[in-house]
This record gives sequence, C-alpha cells and structure tokens, in this order.
Amino acid sequence: MKTFKKMMNTKMLILAILVSMVFLVTACSALGGETDPTVDPTVLPTEDVEPTGEVISVVVDLGSADNYVVLAESAISTTSGSDVTGDLAVSPAAATYITGFDLIMDSTGTFSTSSLVTGKLFASDYTSPTPTALTTAIADMRTAYTDAAGRAANYTELYSGNLSGQTLTAGVYKFGNSVLINTDLTLEGSSTDVWIFQIAGNLTMASDMNIILAGGALAKNIVWQVADTVAIGSGSHFEGTILAMTNISMGTNSSINGSLYAQTDVSLDATTVVKP
Repeated sequence: MKTFKKMMNTKMLILAILVSMVFLVTACSALGGETDPTVDPTVLPTEDVEPTGEVISVVVDLGSADNYVVLAESAISTTSGSDVTGDLAVSPAAATYITGFDLIMDSTGTFSTSSLVTGKLFASDYTSPTPTALTTAIADMRTAYTDAAGRAANYTELYSGNLSGQTLTAGVYKFGNSVLINTDLTLEGSSTDVWIFQIAGNLTMASDMNIILAGGALAKNIVWQVADTVAIGSGSHFEGTILAMTNISMGTNSSINGSLYAQTDVSLDATTVVKP
C-alpha cells in the first residue's frame, strides 16, 4: 500500500511540474519571449481593412493635359531605344530641353517628330498656336494634381506605404511618407472603378516588378499623385497616370501603360510608353 501511495504521489508531482511548464511557455509566448517558427518575417502581413467613407467613382479630370502622354515643365530626355506612342510636350522650357529624340521640325513650325515617337512633339518656343496650347495644358496638369491631392481618403497609411505583393481594390489611398513597390502589386476592380494614390514622399518601384490589373481595372482610371520624385526600376511595368510635383525617372527597359506628367522633368531609358 505504501508503495502504491508513493507511486501516486510521484505521478502527481510529475503532472504538476508539466502543467507549470506549459503555463510558463504560454506566458512567455504571450510576452514575446518566443517566436512562432511557422511565421516568415520577410512576408508582409495582410491587413483586413475596410474603407473610410464612400469609395470615389469620379476620375481626375486632366483637361487638355490629356492630349499628351508625356508632359513636363523643364525637360524631357531619353536614350536610344525608347518607344513612345502619343504626343510629348515641354513648357515653359524650349525645344532644346527635349533631348535624345533627334527632333525633325515640321514645315509649319508648330511641332516636330522623332523616330522614337509615334506622335508629335511640342515645345513652348514653337510657332503659334503651340505656346498657348501648352500653357493651358500645364495649367490643367497642375489643376489635376491639386484635384487628386485633395480627394477624401478611404485608406490612410495602409501597410505603412509598402505596397509590395498587395492586392488593392478601388479607393483613395493616402500616404504621409514614401511608397515602395518591391514585388508585384495588383489593382483589382471593374472597368468603372477608380484608384487615387496620394503620396507625400517618393514613389519607388524596384527593378523587374509589375503593376497587374485584374477584374477589368483600367489604367486610365488610376492616378498616382506624388509630391516628390518617382523612380521606376529597370525592366518594370507600371500602370496609370503619374502626376509628379518634381521629376519622373523611368529605368532601362521599363514600360508604362499610362501617362507621365511632371512639374520638373521626365527621363526615359529605352522606355516603352503607351497612352491607354
């Protein structure tokens, strides 16, 4: 009998120790003392968020700026190998600030052409009515920038500006700092859905990345309003209209289905630009 009681006491002691160990492990995990080995720290978490306010359905009006696929105030430059479909213009800068295109002036003096462009090129020092038209286009570009920047936000500081690998539905996305795209970004919605990205810092896209449109989403309904520089990496593909307060730099062999509007300069490097 004594032996039996001794065995029972031993078992109870072991059980008590095990229960205490489980309690301690659980408590440590809750306090951050343990790391879940199944969680990959390099993968960004997916936030389950709902939009604030009504999701907009009105696109940003580009006015006469919409007549151009590339529009800049101080300069437009390119390397050989770029392929631009649509018209380009620079104003108030003169034609000498359009470099790398080997311009051929039309006999009318109102525009020039280039082997790199399926369209026309315009500058503020060309023959009338070009200067007036460009002054209006630049004003419309700035108005569009202000419109995009002033829309009420549905999402604020989503993913802290790191949109790498995310899928975003329609809405206005506001960021107080820079936005980074290090892996493919998907914009999913219908052909009538609208996306506006309000970015107070830089917009940077890594090399060989893509913006993917899904569900019928259209590039013409996507606007990126950027208060600082825009840098699209080499070999990357971008979608939408970029309205930049400063400069836009497109990396080697990059492409965009959209338009490039800069309040300073645009640089292309064997870049394909197609207006949607």
